[in-house]
Amino acid sequence: MLCELPSSKDTNLLVGFSTGDDAAVYRLTEDTALVQTVDLITPVVDDPYLFGQVAAANSISDVYAMGARPLMALSIIGFPTEKLPISDMTLILKGGADKAREAGIEIVGGHSLDDNEPKYGLCVTGLVHPDRIYRSSCARPGDTLILTKPLGSGILTTALKKGCLSPEETRVVVEVMTQLNRAASEAMVEVGASGCTDITGFGLLGHLVGMLQGAAVAARIRLSSVPVMDGVREQVRQGVYPGGSKKNLDFCSPQVTWAEGIDETERLVLADAQTSGGLLIALPRARAEAMNKALEQRGVTTRAEIGEILEDGIPGRLEVVQG
Repeated sequence: MLCELPSSKDTNLLVGFSTGDDAAVYRLTEDTALVQTVDLITPVVDDPYLFGQVAAANSISDVYAMGARPLMALSIIGFPTEKLPISDMTLILKGGADKAREAGIEIVGGHSLDDNEPKYGLCVTGLVHPDRIYRSSCARPGDTLILTKPLGSGILTTALKKGCLSPEETRVVVEVMTQLNRAASEAMVEVGASGCTDITGFGLLGHLVGMLQGAAVAARIRLSSVPVMDGVREQVRQGVYPGGSKKNLDFCSPQVTWAEGIDETERLVLADAQTSGGLLIALPRARAEAMNKALEQRGVTTRAEIGEILEDGIPGRLEVVQG
């Protein structure tokens, strides 16, 4: 679809939609570039305040994935004013504002519309040095791949909507989704990565395949090294998972080679459509220890080395092995 749109001729547009990166970047001066992104989601939890927090963290994450510092944000919200109390809308906006303040920014305005279903997100503006942009398309042969949040939020929130989740499982998935990627981004910038993307609606498989296609490289990931929240596989075995995860798997499968014994459950987990997932960071292998230390110092509890960019291989292809 995007290939049908006209491409920009502006040389100051450093990152547009052509590379599938997480945000657009526009150069203002030799040492300053503007970063902009917009994202909104439908509710993944029943609590309107927590929904606002999740949606805000999800939106701001795109700026962090570029190695940028968020500056301010605008809200965009759709709300069924004749179906739900306005107090719920207030709580959604308050949750978003509180999460934005945690990120060190303010929500300075926005737009609302009457809609059949609640939708909320942010348009976030950030700043980055033009020479220090972390594109998803810049992974290099020999890089190691580090993931900073466990998978399974799409599956667990689907289970939550069906009333199949325990209070503890609910607490954990909300905690993961509301966690900012700020610390992981700061660690990435400090150590010096090659490229980065955040894991959201296309799942780990979709976002990684996109990274490989953009960088014209191949990769291998180890299933046993991929962090997954408790209870996720059990829900899949009971047939509980979002339709988007199955679509992700179907779309990516032509680009993936699966080792023998990796069943449909494991494949769906890797393709699970995440909300406010972690960063997937590609960096030189020699910097992996420094990255793990920088993440640990900032309190990032999930810092899993899940695979590597291959020195050879068919560009855009992904191998998934057991361990």
